[in-house]
Amino acid sequence: QVQLLESGGGSVQAGGSLRLSCAVSGYSYIIDCMAWFRQAPGKEREGVAGIDVLGTTWYGDSVKGRFTISQDNAKTLYLEMTRLKTEDTAMYYCAATSANYCTGRLLVPEYKYWGQGTQVTVSS
Repeated sequence: QVQLLESGGGSVQAGGSLRLSCAVSGYSYIIDCMAWFRQAPGKEREGVAGIDVLGTTWYGDSVKGRFTISQDNAKTLYLEMTRLKTEDTAMYYCAATSANYCTGRLLVPEYKYWGQGTQVTVSS
């Protein structure tokens, strides 16, 4: 099994920055793809950014140029969020899965393991 634990959420004013982290424990060696998703109240969960074990990254259109996904050798996943907008307000989730091919995977059914989420609130 794989466990994911997010941290780093909080409240920030529009235009500000936040850095989210996701600690991976358990059978982390089986993970090939990791991603960040978010879900705002009343909306479906959407993919934000993804990364594979080689460091290849991909992003949702709404965050390109503002958010950066990365991971370290311990497979801790990060999401650096800059120029935040009020519409970025959501619960942010870390996700992971095993796969032969990762690039572009940003759909909920494509990920097997999920964290509990961390809240990000952006005020105007």
